[in-house]
Amino acid sequence: MEKRPRIAVVGSANVDLTTFSDRFPEPGETIFGQKFDLGFGGKGANQAVAARLCGAEVFMVARVGDDLFGPSTIKNFENLGIDATHVRQVSGVSSGVAPIFVDPSGQNRIIVVKGANNELKPADVDAAAEMLKSADCIVLQFEIPLETVYYTIKFARRNGIRCILNPAPAQPIDTQAIAELDYFIPNESEAFAISGMRVSDVEEAKRCATNLLSGGIRRVLITLGANGALLAGSDGMDHVPAFSVRSVDSTGAGDAFIGSFATFLGEGVPELEAVKRANLYAGLSTTGVGTQKSFYDRARFEAEWASRSKT
Repeated sequence: MEKRPRIAVVGSANVDLTTFSDRFPEPGETIFGQKFDLGFGGKGANQAVAARLCGAEVFMVARVGDDLFGPSTIKNFENLGIDATHVRQVSGVSSGVAPIFVDPSGQNRIIVVKGANNELKPADVDAAAEMLKSADCIVLQFEIPLETVYYTIKFARRNGIRCILNPAPAQPIDTQAIAELDYFIPNESEAFAISGMRVSDVEEAKRCATNLLSGGIRRVLITLGANGALLAGSDGMDHVPAFSVRSVDSTGAGDAFIGSFATFLGEGVPELEAVKRANLYAGLSTTGVGTQKSFYDRARFEAEWASRSKT
């Protein structure tokens, strides 16, 4: 690693409650599950952990509740070496939670309850301004208020800081508010929800990316699961294939991609190689159960990269 990047994540922190079952229940039906797992999650927190495990210096700006999950979430950041100075508890509000249901193929369905994440405001970005100005990259998602997302993008643009937006969970957006964004990184379903253009293969992804770029975003990077990722900009498009892995739980794979990609870019890795590396990092995350607990540290990743990158 030539450079240790400084990455700030302005985003969500949840507790994941994951249930594994043979199938998803029908409406009104009760079934038995096979296994249950409780762990720390939230898209923002997951991306921060992925970046930290990949070797970045990471700072988190978030809000948690005054319930039993709040202090443990902050402690988890600190134990992982993530700066949690700007992670604060909100009185009278629950922490964010995400009940997750996983079938035998590794596919998941998730319901996110925002809780304290919804209390992260533009004023909190201002309060963390000095720390944010020292970052090489700011990473954002949609599990916090849109006004805070838009405000942070403006902050990054004004201060010349690279900014990555993962529009998840997808919702209608003000395209003018994200114009000149450095990287817009949706998956297939998010790209469809935002653009109205179906993304079921690489060719459809190219058409969707063209549409998204027309709004003024600098780079669009659509993650395509087993089909890899499509990187698009004014200079053209590149499809980067995925790596073959034995997936058991895809939860958090997108977050693994975002956090690792931000780190590799910050280290000065060429863009296409950074996408390729992030593809592998995300794929490896699906070989374990849960989100943060399934993420590889840098040493384990480099061992895999060394054996796979030449194939």
